[in-house]
Amino acid sequence: MSQQSSMHYYLNWAKERIDEMDAALASFEVKAGQAKAESKVRTDQFLSDLTQRRDEFQQLLKAKAQAGEAAWADAKADMEKQWNGFEAQVKAYFEGAGKELEQQQATFKDLAAAQAKAWREAADKIGEAASKVAAARTVDIDAALKQMKSDASEAEARLQKLKQAGSESWSVMSAALADSRKAFDQANKAAWDALKGAADTKS
Repeated sequence: MSQQSSMHYYLNWAKERIDEMDAALASFEVKAGQAKAESKVRTDQFLSDLTQRRDEFQQLLKAKAQAGEAAWADAKADMEKQWNGFEAQVKAYFEGAGKELEQQQATFKDLAAAQAKAWREAADKIGEAASKVAAARTVDIDAALKQMKSDASEAEARLQKLKQAGSESWSVMSAALADSRKAFDQANKAAWDALKGAADTKS
Protein backbone atom coordinates (compact mmCIF):
# COMPACT_ATOMS: atom_id res chain seq x y z
CA MET A 1 0.00 0.00 0.00
CA SER A 2 2.86 2.37 0.82
CA GLN A 3 4.34 2.09 -2.70
CA GLN A 4 0.81 2.19 -4.12
CA SER A 5 -0.11 5.39 -2.27
CA SER A 6 2.98 7.12 -3.65
CA MET A 7 2.04 5.96 -7.13
CA HIS A 8 -1.51 7.26 -6.70
CA TYR A 9 -0.18 10.67 -5.72
CA TYR A 10 1.86 10.87 -8.92
CA LEU A 11 -0.94 9.47 -11.06
CA ASN A 12 -3.45 11.98 -9.66
CA TRP A 13 -0.94 14.78 -10.21
CA ALA A 14 -0.34 13.73 -13.84
CA LYS A 15 -4.02 13.10 -14.58
CA GLU A 16 -4.98 16.56 -13.32
CA ARG A 17 -2.45 18.13 -15.73
CA ILE A 18 -3.59 15.99 -18.66
CA ASP A 19 -7.23 16.87 -17.96
CA GLU A 20 -6.32 20.56 -18.04
CA MET A 21 -4.33 20.12 -21.24
CA ASP A 22 -7.24 18.32 -22.87
CA ALA A 23 -9.65 21.03 -21.70
CA ALA A 24 -7.41 23.78 -23.11
CA LEU A 25 -7.04 21.94 -26.42
CA ALA A 26 -10.79 21.43 -26.69
CA SER A 27 -11.37 25.11 -26.00
CA PHE A 28 -8.85 26.21 -28.63
CA GLU A 29 -10.17 23.71 -31.18
CA VAL A 30 -13.54 25.45 -31.00
CA LYS A 31 -11.74 28.75 -31.62
CA ALA A 32 -9.79 27.25 -34.53
CA GLY A 33 -13.02 26.15 -36.15
CA GLN A 34 -14.26 29.75 -36.04
CA ALA A 35 -10.97 31.37 -37.13
CA LYS A 36 -10.82 33.50 -40.22
CA ALA A 37 -8.47 32.43 -42.99
CA GLU A 38 -5.68 34.86 -42.02
CA SER A 39 -5.52 33.65 -38.43
CA LYS A 40 -6.29 29.99 -39.18
CA VAL A 41 -2.67 29.08 -39.98
CA ARG A 42 -1.42 30.63 -36.73
CA THR A 43 -4.19 28.99 -34.70
CA ASP A 44 -3.60 25.59 -36.31
CA GLN A 45 0.14 25.81 -35.57
CA PHE A 46 -0.59 26.80 -31.98
CA LEU A 47 -2.94 23.82 -31.59
CA SER A 48 -0.36 21.51 -33.14
CA ASP A 49 2.32 22.73 -30.69
CA LEU A 50 0.00 22.31 -27.69
CA THR A 51 -1.05 18.85 -28.84
CA GLN A 52 2.60 17.83 -29.21
CA ARG A 53 3.37 19.00 -25.65
CA ARG A 54 0.34 17.14 -24.29
CA ASP A 55 1.33 13.99 -26.20
CA GLU A 56 4.91 14.16 -24.88
CA PHE A 57 3.52 14.54 -21.35
CA GLN A 58 1.29 11.48 -21.85
CA GLN A 59 4.19 9.46 -23.28
CA LEU A 60 6.27 10.22 -20.18
CA LEU A 61 3.32 9.16 -18.03
CA LYS A 62 2.88 5.88 -19.89
CA ALA A 63 6.60 5.15 -19.74
CA LYS A 64 6.66 5.59 -15.96
CA ALA A 65 3.24 4.15 -15.10
CA GLN A 66 4.71 0.88 -13.82
CA ALA A 67 7.92 2.34 -12.40
CA GLY A 68 8.85 2.64 -8.76
CA GLU A 69 8.65 5.74 -6.59
CA ALA A 70 12.21 6.94 -7.38
CA ALA A 71 11.57 6.76 -11.12
CA TRP A 72 8.32 8.68 -10.62
CA ALA A 73 10.09 11.46 -8.75
CA ASP A 74 12.47 11.88 -11.72
CA ALA A 75 9.66 11.62 -14.25
CA LYS A 76 7.62 14.22 -12.37
CA ALA A 77 10.41 16.75 -12.87
CA ASP A 78 10.42 16.07 -16.62
CA MET A 79 6.64 16.16 -16.77
CA GLU A 80 6.60 19.42 -14.82
CA LYS A 81 8.81 20.93 -17.56
CA GLN A 82 6.34 19.75 -20.21
CA TRP A 83 3.45 21.19 -18.21
CA ASN A 84 5.22 24.52 -17.71
CA GLY A 85 5.94 24.72 -21.45
CA PHE A 86 2.29 24.02 -22.24
CA GLU A 87 1.13 26.64 -19.77
CA ALA A 88 3.64 29.19 -21.10
CA GLN A 89 2.37 28.68 -24.66
CA VAL A 90 -1.22 29.31 -23.57
CA LYS A 91 -0.14 32.45 -21.72
CA ALA A 92 1.89 33.69 -24.70
CA TYR A 93 -1.11 33.08 -26.96
CA PHE A 94 -3.37 35.22 -24.81
CA GLU A 95 -0.75 37.94 -24.41
CA GLY A 96 -0.19 38.01 -28.18
CA ALA A 97 -3.83 37.72 -29.14
CA GLY A 98 -4.80 40.93 -27.44
CA LYS A 99 -8.14 41.21 -25.71
CA GLU A 100 -9.83 37.99 -26.69
CA LEU A 101 -11.93 38.02 -23.56
CA GLU A 102 -14.47 35.57 -24.87
CA GLN A 103 -11.77 32.96 -25.63
CA GLN A 104 -10.02 33.64 -22.31
CA GLN A 105 -13.28 33.14 -20.44
CA ALA A 106 -14.12 29.96 -22.37
CA THR A 107 -10.67 28.50 -21.77
CA PHE A 108 -10.70 29.48 -18.09
CA LYS A 109 -14.14 27.92 -17.65
CA ASP A 110 -12.97 24.67 -19.26
CA LEU A 111 -9.77 24.54 -17.18
CA ALA A 112 -11.66 25.29 -13.97
CA ALA A 113 -14.10 22.48 -14.76
CA ALA A 114 -11.18 20.10 -15.40
CA GLN A 115 -9.67 21.03 -12.05
CA ALA A 116 -12.96 20.53 -10.20
CA LYS A 117 -13.33 17.11 -11.83
CA ALA A 118 -9.76 16.18 -10.79
CA TRP A 119 -10.49 17.17 -7.17
CA ARG A 120 -13.61 15.00 -7.08
CA GLU A 121 -11.95 11.99 -8.72
CA ALA A 122 -8.92 12.18 -6.42
CA ALA A 123 -11.15 12.40 -3.34
CA ASP A 124 -13.12 9.37 -4.58
CA LYS A 125 -9.93 7.33 -5.11
CA ILE A 126 -8.63 8.26 -1.68
CA GLY A 127 -11.96 7.37 -0.11
CA GLU A 128 -11.90 4.00 -1.87
CA ALA A 129 -8.36 3.28 -0.70
CA ALA A 130 -9.19 4.45 2.82
CA SER A 131 -12.02 1.92 3.07
CA LYS A 132 -9.41 -0.82 2.75
CA VAL A 133 -7.22 0.39 5.62
CA ALA A 134 -7.33 -0.65 9.26
CA ALA A 135 -9.94 1.14 11.35
CA ALA A 136 -7.33 2.33 13.85
CA ARG A 137 -5.90 4.82 11.38
CA THR A 138 -9.09 5.95 9.70
CA VAL A 139 -9.24 9.07 11.87
CA ASP A 140 -6.11 10.48 10.15
CA ILE A 141 -7.36 9.44 6.73
CA ASP A 142 -10.84 10.80 7.35
CA ALA A 143 -9.34 14.12 8.45
CA ALA A 144 -7.16 14.31 5.31
CA LEU A 145 -10.10 13.40 3.08
CA LYS A 146 -12.37 15.92 4.80
CA GLN A 147 -9.69 18.60 4.37
CA MET A 148 -9.31 17.69 0.70
CA LYS A 149 -13.04 18.02 0.09
CA SER A 150 -13.11 21.33 1.96
CA ASP A 151 -10.14 22.64 -0.05
CA ALA A 152 -11.86 21.48 -3.24
CA SER A 153 -15.01 23.42 -2.34
CA GLU A 154 -12.99 26.55 -1.56
CA ALA A 155 -11.02 26.29 -4.80
CA GLU A 156 -14.18 25.73 -6.82
CA ALA A 157 -15.86 28.73 -5.16
CA ARG A 158 -12.89 31.01 -5.94
CA LEU A 159 -12.79 29.86 -9.56
CA GLN A 160 -16.57 30.25 -9.81
CA LYS A 161 -16.29 33.87 -8.64
CA LEU A 162 -13.73 34.61 -11.33
CA LYS A 163 -15.88 32.93 -13.98
CA GLN A 164 -18.79 35.15 -13.01
CA ALA A 165 -16.68 38.33 -12.95
CA GLY A 166 -15.85 37.76 -16.59
CA SER A 167 -13.54 40.74 -17.07
CA GLU A 168 -10.29 39.58 -15.50
CA SER A 169 -7.07 39.32 -17.49
CA TRP A 170 -5.59 35.95 -18.37
CA SER A 171 -2.78 36.49 -15.87
CA VAL A 172 -5.34 36.86 -13.04
CA MET A 173 -7.29 33.81 -14.22
CA SER A 174 -4.09 31.83 -14.73
CA ALA A 175 -2.87 32.72 -11.22
CA ALA A 176 -6.18 31.50 -9.77
CA LEU A 177 -5.84 28.20 -11.66
CA ALA A 178 -2.24 27.87 -10.42
CA ASP A 179 -3.33 28.48 -6.81
CA SER A 180 -6.05 25.85 -7.14
CA ARG A 181 -3.59 23.42 -8.75
CA LYS A 182 -1.09 23.97 -5.92
CA ALA A 183 -3.81 23.36 -3.31
CA PHE A 184 -4.81 20.19 -5.19
CA ASP A 185 -1.21 18.93 -5.14
CA GLN A 186 -0.87 19.60 -1.41
CA ALA A 187 -4.21 18.00 -0.52
CA ASN A 188 -3.53 15.03 -2.80
CA LYS A 189 -0.12 14.46 -1.19
CA ALA A 190 -1.41 14.87 2.38
CA ALA A 191 -4.22 12.38 1.80
CA TRP A 192 -1.98 9.76 0.18
CA ASP A 193 0.64 10.27 2.91
CA ALA A 194 -2.06 9.60 5.53
CA LEU A 195 -2.98 6.41 3.69
CA LYS A 196 0.68 5.44 3.45
CA GLY A 197 1.09 6.00 7.20
CA ALA A 198 -1.97 3.89 7.90
CA ALA A 199 -0.68 1.09 5.70
CA ASP A 200 2.75 1.21 7.37
CA THR A 201 1.09 0.96 10.81
CA LYS A 202 -1.02 -1.95 9.64
CA SER A 203 1.94 -4.01 8.42
